[in-house]
Amino acid sequence: MFTGIIEEVGKIKGVQKRGDGASIVIEAKKVLEDVKLGDSIATNGVCLTVKSFDTNSFSVDVMAETMRKSNLKFLNIGDKVNLERAVAIGTRLGGHLVSGHIDDVGVIKQYKKEGNAVWVTIHPPQNLLKYIIHKGSIAVDGISLTVAYVDDKVFKVSIIPHTRDETTLLDKGVGSWVNLECDIVGKYIEKLLQGNTLKKEEKKEITMDFLAKYGFDR
Repeated sequence: MFTGIIEEVGKIKGVQKRGDGASIVIEAKKVLEDVKLGDSIATNGVCLTVKSFDTNSFSVDVMAETMRKSNLKFLNIGDKVNLERAVAIGTRLGGHLVSGHIDDVGVIKQYKKEGNAVWVTIHPPQNLLKYIIHKGSIAVDGISLTVAYVDDKVFKVSIIPHTRDETTLLDKGVGSWVNLECDIVGKYIEKLLQGNTLKKEEKKEITMDFLAKYGFDR
């Protein structure tokens, strides 16, 4: 699990496509301080496993499904990425619980400056809007952000100077793709409600003909 509080901006050092997947080498510093083989590092919000590392970089394998669901497929050498190590037990949870499992990608539609902050408008896939609520949390390229506005087409977040300086979000242009992970709580609630609906539907299917078929005699 992650918190969505970005620790460092890394740089893509190498990309090798392997079928529908890829092997990626990322230049970094802070996230390598206590790294071990098999550790998880969120890269633009995607949970990836360290397969090798040296003093200034680490490498990961990216499976085909992750490439399809995220913006990692667009990465080129020199691109910057948001990095965060997995949360350690006993530390403060500054953002919200982020799994690193991307739901889909959205498109940046607009930047608008207001005072010391910048509003970012993002167009997500229609099927994700039901999980995005006003004042709720969402991870955008791995950054824990509060939804400040949402309608039936887009949502908006407001970026403070610290987030601007410590992440890549405002370095992107209009039309750029960003990884989106909705708050996991909403997904669990939906699953539980679906279970109740299925049970009700099953009960409706028990008719007198059904009972007679299995030996029930009035």
